Amino acid sequence: MENQTPRKSNPLALLPIGVFLVIYLGFGLIFEYVLHINMGFYNVQAIVVFLIALLAAMLQVGGLSFDEKVRIMARGVADENVLTMCLIFLTAGAFSGAVGAAGGVDSTVNLFLTFLPARFAVAGLFLISCFISLSMGSSCATIAALAPIAVGFSQTTGFALALCLGAVVCGAMFGDNLSMISDTTIAAVRTQGCEMRDKFRMNFLIVLPAALLTLVILLVVTPGASAQPEVGAFSVWKVLPYLVVLVGALIGLNVFGVLLAGILLSLVVGIATGAFPWTDIFNVTFSGVSNMYDITVISIIVACIGALVDYGGGLQAIIDFIRARIHSRKGAQLGIAALVAGVDIATANNTIAIVMAGPIAKDISQEFDIDPRRTASLLDIFASVIQGVLPYGAQLLYAVSGAAVMGYTISSVQLLPYLYYPLLMAVCALVFILFIPQRQGKK
Repeated sequence: MENQTPRKSNPLALLPIGVFLVIYLGFGLIFEYVLHINMGFYNVQAIVVFLIALLAAMLQVGGLSFDEKVRIMARGVADENVLTMCLIFLTAGAFSGAVGAAGGVDSTVNLFLTFLPARFAVAGLFLISCFISLSMGSSCATIAALAPIAVGFSQTTGFALALCLGAVVCGAMFGDNLSMISDTTIAAVRTQGCEMRDKFRMNFLIVLPAALLTLVILLVVTPGASAQPEVGAFSVWKVLPYLVVLVGALIGLNVFGVLLAGILLSLVVGIATGAFPWTDIFNVTFSGVSNMYDITVISIIVACIGALVDYGGGLQAIIDFIRARIHSRKGAQLGIAALVAGVDIATANNTIAIVMAGPIAKDISQEFDIDPRRTASLLDIFASVIQGVLPYGAQLLYAVSGAAVMGYTISSVQLLPYLYYPLLMAVCALVFILFIPQRQGKK
């Protein structure tokens, strides 16, 4: 049987990631801007490109039989984060299908716009996403719940779909980075050995300016709907499934339990209001689940690629490259940021990135006398920065899948210009590293 530990540092093991980026972004840009094909990015199917990248990863790992490579990939897929993510995809899809068929999306948008001027709708969507993700601790579940509402906002107000979805992703990354029950927060705190509340305080002060600036930007870029559009009728009963899901998330209930409750309530409301007959309960649920097939398969393929890249020494190459260039306390903090960012690019999973980079970051912190709270905050922040803008990351894929459930096709690349918060979060964290010195005696 093959060696269970990764090989020595090997930068070439990162080739599959480069293959994906070159093909996906390269052909998308060519189709869209060189050949001027309408919606050219949609001609580049992500699943196909990921399969090409997986083939490159398998060919690159030499000295092993096909069965041994499959076993390596199986360990990557068996990671609890990957399996949980796939199950959330399917459950969230079922909820989106059921609540959409019951008329919940339209009613929720109309209710929201009845009490909120349209020009504040996108900024309000960002704040709602911040609040939910902070309480739920899951950016993916937040995006899955709010993406259909973002589509409804776009339809009603006339604002770009990419802008509305981007606002949801921005708010989701706020909570993913800060929430006390977020797996990234837990991983960062555990690997650095500091208290959760202490990390939260330091982290919050770093990212608060980014959140406020994002809110201001969203208000500035959405002046076009100053005239309130005609708002349709809404039914509180049809909004109820969303309220149950959101309240359940806020009080910290299990995400699967909350979504299952939302599915059952949506089916009951849909039947009771005549939105669909009871004989269609399986069809409306399946319609949402089927729209999540692509993202589920992509998650599995990405896990396989990440496992092969790790085994081939790609992640170790990132670690070794960064450690060799650290010579000061500020340099050490920048190195920690680059370390977790690089691992996240390679794995497309910010929790895994923190878990893998955490022990190395702790060694660097001890060597350069860096406050563990500071290190934990930087790990969580820069993992969230990359995860929030990664075209093949779960968050952006959730957003475009949420649009697909509503019948709209959009590429994750099209969201990038509207992801203000992750980029501002990176700027604020860099300012913190370079200009806010560590206070001695406060560890």
